[in-house]
Amino acid sequence: MLKKFKGCMLGAAIGDALGMPHESGAPNLKKMKYGYRRAYKNHPNEALTPGQYTDDTQLVILVGTLLADGRFNEERYASALRELYAKGALRFPDGSVASVCEHSEKQDEPRKGVKSTTAGCLPIAIPFALAYPDMSEACERAVRACNVTHTHPAAHAAVSTLTTLLHHTLHESPDPIGRALSKAQVEDEVLGGKIRNALVLEKEGMDTETALLKIGHDVSVFQTLPIAFFLISRYSHPPDLLTVSANTGGNSDTIALICGAYLGAAKGIEWLPEDLLEGLEDRERIELLGQRLHTICARRMQQQ
Repeated sequence: MLKKFKGCMLGAAIGDALGMPHESGAPNLKKMKYGYRRAYKNHPNEALTPGQYTDDTQLVILVGTLLADGRFNEERYASALRELYAKGALRFPDGSVASVCEHSEKQDEPRKGVKSTTAGCLPIAIPFALAYPDMSEACERAVRACNVTHTHPAAHAAVSTLTTLLHHTLHESPDPIGRALSKAQVEDEVLGGKIRNALVLEKEGMDTETALLKIGHDVSVFQTLPIAFFLISRYSHPPDLLTVSANTGGNSDTIALICGAYLGAAKGIEWLPEDLLEGLEDRERIELLGQRLHTICARRMQQQ
């Protein structure tokens, strides 16, 4: 189990770093190359070097550290997020996250999240899926944290769905993808329908390029999460899943982060390509955080 916790955290960061240079761009499936790359000149991520992650992994680390320290609550999360933004340290942040932080900074007071469906809410699902052995509690707490930046019901449904997917994958439940789909269908009819359609397209054998056009790859949870479900159902070979998801363009960093988190949760750290682990920013820090979250989860399991 420890290997899966570490794998989930590291896989997420690897996917994020691989998708970083392709974020907001066009799909690159015909000319994709394996490995870390630098963003093109004048890209919002141009200051980042190959192997560096984006704001997605920053949020995973921020929330994960608060959980591991036993200090997480929504107020501390909001304050830490605001501080990170005020220092200019958030890397090309999600628009909704930026909006909340900017308003709080100007008003010098916390602000409730915005009614947005952007996928910037999704990364925080990862540490909650790891820290809580009870899936219902994990989903409930992840949604409460999501509400700091995103108040839209579809964003909450998306966070619950990803938490469910990772929880059942980590704990080796039968058919984690099917269980996550069921969660999405209960939580939000539109999101559930889009994920179901993505899985149908994959089962029917539609090629990835065409599916990408039909499903979409933009920053909304209505496209980011369904295309991620398509890809994790299509590609079982780790380098293939990581490379394809990173080259989807659009919201490629978040799409690949989800795929990498699932890959690590399903197969463990030993299945992650060693060269990608070696080239990843903060590899040791992220691995240690995965270990600490495993300790927290194990302690809670003993208390049940």
